[in-house]
Order: sequence, then C-alpha cells, then structure tokens
Amino acid sequence: VLSAPRGDTPCKERWYTRGYMPHHDTESAIQSITLRLADSLPQERLRQLAEELARFPPERQDAARRQRIEHWLGAGAGSCALRHAPLAKVMTAGLLRGDGDRYRLLAWCIMPNHVHVMIAPGAPLAKIVQSWKSYTGRWALAHNDELGLGVPGHQLWKREFWDRYIRNQKHFVNALNYIHNNPVKAHLCQHPHDWPWSSADSTS
Repeated sequence: VLSAPRGDTPCKERWYTRGYMPHHDTESAIQSITLRLADSLPQERLRQLAEELARFPPERQDAARRQRIEHWLGAGAGSCALRHAPLAKVMTAGLLRGDGDRYRLLAWCIMPNHVHVMIAPGAPLAKIVQSWKSYTGRWALAHNDELGLGVPGHQLWKREFWDRYIRNQKHFVNALNYIHNNPVKAHLCQHPHDWPWSSADSTS
C-alpha cells in the first residue's frame, strides 16, 4: 500500500550540492527522482537555457530550468535508447532489484530518454542512483551495436540527476500522477496503464 510521508518537513535534513543543483538527502524523506540519458539535450540548447535563466531572479531559476528541460525531454531529444524494449527491461530490473533492500520503490516510469522514480530510501540517494546507472549503463554499452541502441560515445547517463523530497500527502499524489501521466503527456499512449514501462498498473 502506498503512503505519503507524515508531516510537512523531513527530519535529519542533509542538504548538499552536485554541480549547480542543490539536493536534499535523508533516509526519512520520500524522494521523486529524474535521471536522463547523456545525449538527451544538446549542449547548444543548454547554453541557450543558461543565458535565459540569467535573466530570472535566483530563487526562480531552478524551477524554470526544471520546467524547460522536462518539456524538452518530453519532446524526445537524443538517441532515446530507452525506447528499445531490451534496455527498458534491464532498466526495470535495475529498479526492482533494490526494492525492499536499499529502498522502497513507490512509483516509476521509463521514458525514451529519461526515467522518473519515486522511492523511500534506506541508503544514500547518490549511491542508489549510481547503482541504477551502473547496472544499465554497462549493459547498454555492451549491447549498443548489436541492438542499434544509438548510444553515442561511452556514457549512457548524464552525471547529474534531479531529486525532490515529498513534503506532504498532496505533493505525494501530484508527484505520483505526474510520473504515471508522463507517457500520455508525451503522446506515447492514451492512458497511463497502456504504457508497458511504468508502475501505473500496480498502483492504480
């Protein structure tokens, strides 16, 4: 049974930064995470975005960056290697294999060039995400030519990832709906449960 965290603020907060994005990492907070493929956004587009964000007040830049990048991701930029069923299956296995051990897997959706996951972590978030990336990255590079995945270079995943801790019940429901409706919003299917690479069926 899925449940949102109790209260509006997590305990034992640990804030830190990786690159330009601040992160909240505590094992008491449910986390909504987005990781994307390394080639999902062209560098030129990211440079343009940086110039645009410089005109925003500092307190609005992170939200504006997230909104714009999520829009571009939904448009299907890059090789979209995760659209290939074999790699999507490996990604699914990578998420499921840590469930009940290092985290509790609450919701997930594998898109062609990015992945959304919501977990209740039982280990440091960076180590959890790195385990997903290592597990799928090695497999993808080993089978890149054979399956025509189109992964350029020697890196499947972008180094950074986004995480946002779930503050309350409303935020939990909104995040859950966002994750499951991502394929619908991207015009990949008509209903969340039609998408084969998500937890929509098991949580509906």
